[in-house]
Amino acid sequence: METRLLPTDPKDALHESVREAVRILEGGDVVALPTETVYGLAGDVTSPDAINRIFEAKERPAFDPLIVHLPKRDQLGEVADVEPALEKPLRRLMEAFWPGPLTFILPKQPSVSDAITAGLPTVAVRMSSHPVIKRVLHELGRPLAAPSANRFGRISPTSAAAAQEELQGRIPLILDGGACSAGLESTIIRLEAAEPKPIIHILRQGPVTADQLKKFGKIAKKKKPRRETDAEAAATDTSPQPPMEAPGQTASHYAPRTPFRLLTSPADFSPEAGKRYALLSYRGEAKDGYLDLADFEEISILSPGSGKVPEAAVRLFFLMRQLDQLGVDEIIAEPVPEHGIGAAIMERLRRAAAEPRQSA
Repeated sequence: METRLLPTDPKDALHESVREAVRILEGGDVVALPTETVYGLAGDVTSPDAINRIFEAKERPAFDPLIVHLPKRDQLGEVADVEPALEKPLRRLMEAFWPGPLTFILPKQPSVSDAITAGLPTVAVRMSSHPVIKRVLHELGRPLAAPSANRFGRISPTSAAAAQEELQGRIPLILDGGACSAGLESTIIRLEAAEPKPIIHILRQGPVTADQLKKFGKIAKKKKPRRETDAEAAATDTSPQPPMEAPGQTASHYAPRTPFRLLTSPADFSPEAGKRYALLSYRGEAKDGYLDLADFEEISILSPGSGKVPEAAVRLFFLMRQLDQLGVDEIIAEPVPEHGIGAAIMERLRRAAAEPRQSA
């Protein structure tokens, strides 16, 4: 299969590309589209063939649910059944963050396929602010299921070129909407009715931070991870595992093919003779203690000099993908400050480092 890459700029190109994307979606196939977070692999929620194609193209296991993207807020009722006690707090959150990078876990309508929800009684729903996917959704008039446009467990794509690298020959079309502005997948939350404010369970950290959410409810304490992050322990653990509540909750995720290690401090690392290393640095400052740990083949800096966590979030997956292409023996990563969106960055880095991987 040939994977075509179509432009969305200027306006004439956008019109033609959207029309072609809608034609493919109406035919039960899939299309990669930009969102403000990462590129998504989209299929019509009403088409079983399209949902199967998403799982097939991504090599995604059936136990990992998909996120549903809505054309309009008032179409929420088509896919989700909101309990009366949560209608008001949900509306306040939607008004504050939609369209945008916030996903809600809500009871699903019976019409939503179990394949989309991985058999769960809930569905993950959001509304993107990116003009390209918004235009496609408007023209299609129906919600789209759209997980990230990469093979399962791999680094999420934040450009059309990265999506093409992941899915070349697997899907018919990618719309090029430029680089994603947020750079990390959406925040995922579940609301629990309570007085005077609801309890907000953050199931996946993302661009909408806990500090932003706390004015809308009480932030629940984080649960213990569903699986051990130690690969050997996870491999030998035969106890039943609870089902996922939301997409992207596997212990190892967002991972390069190159072995990847996150350091807690510089003292945790001693280079092995003969091994070639690359460094993913937070701000590239020698005083942080990481730059001189080895004779690094390459040093990529998330926020050069300034140490701005939002900039680091935007550059994270792009730089991880670049380092993965070097052919080194191991990628070493510095930690970033774990406040604001830094918590989301550290969540991705921990999952990328959770399981040893073989070089490609």
